[in-house]
Amino acid sequence: MKNFSTVGTRIAVGALFACALAGPVQAATCEFRPNAPDQHLVVRGDTLWGISGKFLDHPWCWPQVWGMNRDEIRNPHWIYPGQIVYFDRANRRLSLTRPGASNNADGIDGTTRLSPQIRTEGLGVDAVRSISASVIDPFLSMPLIVEKDELKDAPRIAALEEGHVYLGKDDKLYVRGRLNGGSSFQVFRPGNELKDPDTGRLLAYEAVYLGTVKLQQEAKAGEDVHTFTVSAAKQEMGVGDRLIPAPPTPIRNYVPHQPERQTSARVLSIYSGVTYAGQNQVVSINRGSVDGLDVGAVLQLYHFGQTVADPGGNKGFLGLGKTMIKLPDEQIGTLFIFRVFKQVSYGLIMQVTKPVEVGDVAKSPE
Repeated sequence: MKNFSTVGTRIAVGALFACALAGPVQAATCEFRPNAPDQHLVVRGDTLWGISGKFLDHPWCWPQVWGMNRDEIRNPHWIYPGQIVYFDRANRRLSLTRPGASNNADGIDGTTRLSPQIRTEGLGVDAVRSISASVIDPFLSMPLIVEKDELKDAPRIAALEEGHVYLGKDDKLYVRGRLNGGSSFQVFRPGNELKDPDTGRLLAYEAVYLGTVKLQQEAKAGEDVHTFTVSAAKQEMGVGDRLIPAPPTPIRNYVPHQPERQTSARVLSIYSGVTYAGQNQVVSINRGSVDGLDVGAVLQLYHFGQTVADPGGNKGFLGLGKTMIKLPDEQIGTLFIFRVFKQVSYGLIMQVTKPVEVGDVAKSPE
């Protein structure tokens, strides 16, 4: 497969200052490129995917060549433009320390040596980010996937301000249901059902994001509804639309890695309702946190092998019927998981050689 890097993105580089931990990488799939450079100067606009691709055949091997454990993958430090990533060929590792250099800050002659250091105070404006902010930000700040069990308990718009059929910014609305202490909510309208391609079971709904509302007055004794006003409106809201609490600040600090468990998933939907998806487009799959997926997991994409008739095969009993054969799945790309729900996840297509379709397969890297 060709190695494509996401163009024009600023990615969170989850490089832990591991500095040449002992031992070469053992995994057969985690190989350095024969033409890997000795070093790379991190510049503004770099991506972890792109940097990894300069050194490695597979970018999701990044944690292994930095010696990162699971906690460090989930909570990495940040790396900034101006730092240098070195290829320690002897130990088959990447490092922020030049191979052969002392790990001590002080030199033999007592002078202080300055070297790139990872900033740990949090994500700053200059830190390179995870995957394309322009592509995935709407998927981080809006619910988009609503688990089926959430619908039955979600507060709903029960009535509008007199004379209004739909709502816009600063309009008043009345909500019925339990708020559970919340004051800021996002409003959505249930959209397409997402059903498991393998079982036909309803997993979740795609939510049509409408805007945000803020609590003005909680229902008093003897009253049935809470009073809200519209903070922001993307689309018109109306009676029956549902409220869910605004999500916490999204995680942008993550590292590409293989899933914790062996995973085999199917593509549920393609954002915007198009038939085919290409590089830098978002798809949903029928696996989530209950299946061991987490943010940053990388899967390989395959066209699902169809079952077809074998024209030269055994015709079955008395020559009747057809012999059916299952064609192999065909590898076509790579998927980066950036948001995980209970049973469904969103992924960004990072590499692709052919268009992705609903029903295609996403598996753990081999």
